[in-house]
Amino acid sequence: MGKRVGLWIDHHKAVIVTITDQGEETSTVESNLDKHVRFAGGQQEISAEDQFDRRFSGYLRKYYDEIIMQIREAESILILGPGEAKTELERRLERDRLAGRILSIETVDKMTDRQIAAQVRERLAK
Repeated sequence: MGKRVGLWIDHHKAVIVTITDQGEETSTVESNLDKHVRFAGGQQEISAEDQFDRRFSGYLRKYYDEIIMQIREAESILILGPGEAKTELERRLERDRLAGRILSIETVDKMTDRQIAAQVRERLAK
């Protein structure tokens, strides 16, 4: 059967469900993005925004690298999530020449880890 992976992703967390002949494993990757960001007023606002954008991009790059490291060996990949993170990950997978393994990208709301695992099992069984 090979290794199949389904994951739910947003900018803060990814829940990765890996299914193999030996069973199922769930892991979590945290992005460590700051939850609350405040910008200073006046002239410093532009540099604060630029600084935030650079820091945000750096966190996302490391975050997506960690996810790709965990799913690289998958024969098929299902990506679920509520926002832009799923399409950003798709672009990274395209850049790494792994886009051909993507079965589907679907928009779904927040779910518990158990709901994510059940959804992945159901969708990858088809």
